[in-house]
Amino acid sequence: MKKILACCAALALMGMVSFGVATASDKGPADMTLESTIDKAKKAKPSIFPHAKHQENLKCSDCHHVKDDAGKQVAYVDGQKIEKCESCHNKGETMPKKLATYKGAAHAQCKTCHAKKSKDHAKCGVCHPKKG
Repeated sequence: MKKILACCAALALMGMVSFGVATASDKGPADMTLESTIDKAKKAKPSIFPHAKHQENLKCSDCHHVKDDAGKQVAYVDGQKIEKCESCHNKGETMPKKLATYKGAAHAQCKTCHAKKSKDHAKCGVCHPKKG
């Protein structure tokens, strides 16, 4: 009976350790559909974003950032909560017009990086594939 209890305790502990590792290393979904939740009237095409593929070559801080209590952009540090882009890029914040919307911020961030690879990699259809 003692051996059974010892085995159960060991398995339970291993399960907790495994769960903790999985949670700590969670890097979000492998694929995402990015679209504005604020400006749905414009019916912008959603972007299909292969998150896991980007994580193979980039650090989280290459794309993500946060803001401080004064509303200024601060570099992302591993472990910080990642808010939705529209929590700041929503036409209500005081920032350059080009970055004031989710669409503007995403295009500035994504297209700038994609254009470094090639002009073709920065074309609309790369992120916004046609249905069909």
